Amino acid sequence: MTLDECAPASMVRCACLNVLMCPEHETEKVNMYCEICRRPVCHLCKLSGSHANHRVTTMSNAYKTLKEKLTKGIGYLISKESQVRTQITELEILIRRTESNGDRAVEEATYNFDKLFNILEGRKAFVLQSIKSSQSSRLEKLQSQLEEYQGLLENNGLVGYAQEVLKETDHSCFVQTAKQLQTRIQKASESLKTFHPAADSSFEGYLVDISKEEGLLNDLSFTKALEVPQINTDESKVYNNAKICWSQPNDSGFTDGYILEYRKLDKNQDPSWNEIEASSTSKVVSDLDLNSSYCFRVQGLRGSMCSTHSKEVILQTPPAPVFSFLFDDKCGFNKEHLMLNDRRNTVESVAGHPLLLGAERVQVGCYMCLDYIIGDAGVTKGKHFWAFSVEPYSYMVKVGVASDIKLQEWLHNPRDISSPRYDQDSGHDSGSEDVAFDSSQPFTLATIGMRKLFIPKASNVSTAYGERVLPLPVRIGVCLDYEKGKVGFYDATNMKCLYEREVDCIGTMYPAFALMGGGAIHLEEVITEKHLDYSQEILHDFER
Repeated sequence: MTLDECAPASMVRCACLNVLMCPEHETEKVNMYCEICRRPVCHLCKLSGSHANHRVTTMSNAYKTLKEKLTKGIGYLISKESQVRTQITELEILIRRTESNGDRAVEEATYNFDKLFNILEGRKAFVLQSIKSSQSSRLEKLQSQLEEYQGLLENNGLVGYAQEVLKETDHSCFVQTAKQLQTRIQKASESLKTFHPAADSSFEGYLVDISKEEGLLNDLSFTKALEVPQINTDESKVYNNAKICWSQPNDSGFTDGYILEYRKLDKNQDPSWNEIEASSTSKVVSDLDLNSSYCFRVQGLRGSMCSTHSKEVILQTPPAPVFSFLFDDKCGFNKEHLMLNDRRNTVESVAGHPLLLGAERVQVGCYMCLDYIIGDAGVTKGKHFWAFSVEPYSYMVKVGVASDIKLQEWLHNPRDISSPRYDQDSGHDSGSEDVAFDSSQPFTLATIGMRKLFIPKASNVSTAYGERVLPLPVRIGVCLDYEKGKVGFYDATNMKCLYEREVDCIGTMYPAFALMGGGAIHLEEVITEKHLDYSQEILHDFER
């Protein structure tokens, strides 16, 4: 765009001088810029013209300011090119979806009206046939009664026949005929005394009342718009798969189903949304990339109607494949202090009672013992992630990894609860782990207790107390990289790494846990589309 195109229509360019001339003062060049009117002016406009009391600046300042703004605006648009392309793609999808949904709505409306027409035509045929059948039956009865009464008239029917009988002179013939005739005359006489038409001429019982239906048809319109479902961030989570849960407002009415949409937040990925249909208010999404952020949204369906999309929710996938295991109830498991549930995914510490029963051996300054429990599967290579939760009431819980070599030392060395200086976790009797944290060890345990997670202190780093104490996450994750010799502790709800350190991976590395005092640990269950009931599985095997 040239300067001529930006200038007002009344601005005149002087061909010989190649400059803009003032439209109000044709002999004057524009050499200033009015900031109020946002247009070039000459000095006479400023002195005594329409811009006398306006704020003006030099043309060079105006040039510099406008060029900076234009450059900044262009730069912003260029930096948002990927976002614009994403939005263009989304708009194209919406256009196609609008066309498809509109055509489907027309088809459904046509189908519904045709359905109403067919119902009305069917009812119309039934009602008309009922009226005609009743009319024919009534006419037949009335016509028969009419003919019967016409026979009562003189020279017609019964009366005429009776008059002829009276002329009979033969006594025997007369008596034989008159006996039957007398019965008919008597019946006709009684009929005259109690005359009733053989059929009702009124058809009031066949009137069709359409007032209610007429009102319904006049009020026939589009159904109430669907309320927007909302994704429940407390119940939704990502582990080996993503489980997305949402809720529907109570007053939204019946919903046929839902469409869950998701996409990976990566500028190199296809920005279009993936769609999954759901019949309930939750859905499991699989085949997600590790260590990636995904955006989720949902909308309700009713016939051809779609609600607007819910608020988008971003969830992070684990940094490594999920490692599945249960608690080992054989290797060093202390049945007196620890209690496992039937599924072996929850362990609870009940160490308080045995300690109190042996209280006569407890001396001043005695430390309680840690009771260790490990997973029933170990890691010998690769990178793995697992998650669990710790009950907030737990007094002390240690979580992490340990090699099979270190586990032999922990689980088979005798423990003396009467020693005031004994601490199994340190490997020595100093009562402190800090001096050992700079060198790589075949174990790493983080401490949890009193609703807090405590970051271990390195001996060569001065760390403030507040930096080492973190709120207890709802779900805690552990990520072990065997080849790199690193273990990290995560807030598994948002997959944020809280602490990472080196660990000497020797032999087989096991998920390791330790409890002291009251406490409980719950292993995170893998997310599946549908849990298989053991009774159903056994029944299926039996049937086979």
